[in-house]
Amino acid sequence: VSAGNGCGHTLLTPHSGTLSSKNYPGTYPNHTMCRWRLQVPPDTSLLLAFGDVDLEPSEHCAHSSLLLADLQAGTAYGPYCRNSAPSAPLLVTNSSTVTVLFNSTSHRSGRGLLLSYATSQHPGMRGASPGMQRHPWDVVYCPAGCKDIYGDIWGNPSQGYRDTSVLCKAAVHAGVIADELGGQVTLSREKGITLYESAFANGLHSKRGSLSEKRLIFHKVCSLLSPACDDVLEVATFNASSWWHEVDALGQSRSWGAEQAALSTTGHSWAAEPGAKAAWLELDLGTRRNVTGIITKGSSEQHNYYVMSYHISSSRDRKNWRPYRGSSGQEDKVFEGNFDSHGEVSNAFIPPIVARYIR
Repeated sequence: VSAGNGCGHTLLTPHSGTLSSKNYPGTYPNHTMCRWRLQVPPDTSLLLAFGDVDLEPSEHCAHSSLLLADLQAGTAYGPYCRNSAPSAPLLVTNSSTVTVLFNSTSHRSGRGLLLSYATSQHPGMRGASPGMQRHPWDVVYCPAGCKDIYGDIWGNPSQGYRDTSVLCKAAVHAGVIADELGGQVTLSREKGITLYESAFANGLHSKRGSLSEKRLIFHKVCSLLSPACDDVLEVATFNASSWWHEVDALGQSRSWGAEQAALSTTGHSWAAEPGAKAAWLELDLGTRRNVTGIITKGSSEQHNYYVMSYHISSSRDRKNWRPYRGSSGQEDKVFEGNFDSHGEVSNAFIPPIVARYIR
């Protein structure tokens, strides 16, 4: 729960989360406050990672401050500001409930605050820090809410990521964790490469950038249903709600049929009939498969056509369809699609879909 006019990016879940002050990492506003109430399961306790605490200094942090109150233990941590910063980047509490209080008065500078939390079951937590991600671990725990944190990532799942990338943000981009859930990440450090190409994946843009000493390689944990979960699945049949019968200026016709929808198809793609409502494309995988993600691309023809967003549904019998709701399970997930007609965009299914038919 969060309340107040000084709250910035906030994503709180029962097991992890991320929060920041308003405008972070820009200067936080004057005369604002925010109160976050963090709560994890009662058989666990809270770990808090201070990603950034940059509040204008004042005596006893009287002008702007961060205070953490453990009401169960009757303990308070802080107040914190620039001249009274936390003594360690990770705070281990003995409580499952902590209240975080932020307030500001008139001030001239300061980025504000960025905090992450997880339960005591994840001692290897890596906060949603925007800073340099030099780390000694092979396995880290990334909290929910890292996707919208300020900071750059270079690279893509096939190349790996430059080691100065925001680690947990890169993990979301790679499709190994869902931002709304967080999770454990297994990675290794390998020799860097000359150039990292940019990509748009899972709602995030990475940057095109030059070489680094090391690169981060994220390792996917594949379902036992499909040991090689990175394999491209073969589609037995494509079907669609409709398709466009184009007639050009010379009177020649061309069908943008469903069979043109495969990513490897040369020439024009599938397109629904112009003006069609609730258009859909259907993939028959031939048998029930474990589907871990999707890659989409636009028409790559003289027509600048592409799909900007879409829903996914699945079926085992082509009669009963289940909308994909992702890891949150609350609402049908809207996937961010393409923004031009030629670039490829990846989206991961976390958890995977087990089905024969995908729409």
